[in-house]
Amino acid sequence: MKVGIIGIGNMGTILSEALLTGKAISPSNLIIINRTTAKAERLRDKYQGITIANNPKELIESSNLIFLCMKPKDFYSFLQENKQYFRTDQCLASITSPIHTAWLEKVVPSSCVRTIPSITNRALTGVTLITFGEQCTDKWKDDLLEIFSMISTPQLIPEEITRVSSDIVSCGPAFFSYITRRFIEAAVAETKIDKKTAEIMFEHMLVGFGDLLKKGYYSLSELEEKVCVKGGITGEGIDVLENELGDTFEKVFQATHKKYTKEVQELEKDFID
Repeated sequence: MKVGIIGIGNMGTILSEALLTGKAISPSNLIIINRTTAKAERLRDKYQGITIANNPKELIESSNLIFLCMKPKDFYSFLQENKQYFRTDQCLASITSPIHTAWLEKVVPSSCVRTIPSITNRALTGVTLITFGEQCTDKWKDDLLEIFSMISTPQLIPEEITRVSSDIVSCGPAFFSYITRRFIEAAVAETKIDKKTAEIMFEHMLVGFGDLLKKGYYSLSELEEKVCVKGGITGEGIDVLENELGDTFEKVFQATHKKYTKEVQELEKDFID
């Protein structure tokens, strides 16, 4: 199977490297293109055998599965300019949450799917969110589930939970990296520990925390209960978090959903009108 990736930015690069590292595809079966050629060339230099297409037409006509890794606002104009090159036997995949599969199906004759990856996929772990379009064939459904199972745990989701699922799976690593960084900064500011030592400790704690969950030793609630002994030091810290955080996390979801709704409404004007 020939796989084409249009856009070698952060997520396009992560997706490419995950597919190659997980041996879901070989370099000789990967075709890429990017507005800044240097980014595509760096990826090709790292994985010998990758093909850099000269233009979108060449990539689309040479690929079976095509990932669009571009900003949502660029989708409509790109598809309008290149829709004549897509075929019914192909699959077109968007990797961005605001783009609905039904919109893609209005423009191209291919099977359409939304696949929302996570930076965790680079380590061949985490979740990939998948929403199949109504016209997506059973063959492509099976093929995509097989491909993404090699780099992640594929999770099928309905349209109505797309944003919250993406907040958890795709945005989550950034959110928790931010929280961890603030925790480290506070530790350095309030105690005699140095930043490097704190970073090492936190990194190992997070990896160990993930392993506990992955191996099924504890659930989240069980883990908190085991560490937070009643009347102990951990409990004092939990009390501060409960008192100070308030509805912080609710506000995070409110903000992301507000932004998402606005983007969908703006994009819908192009695809529906």
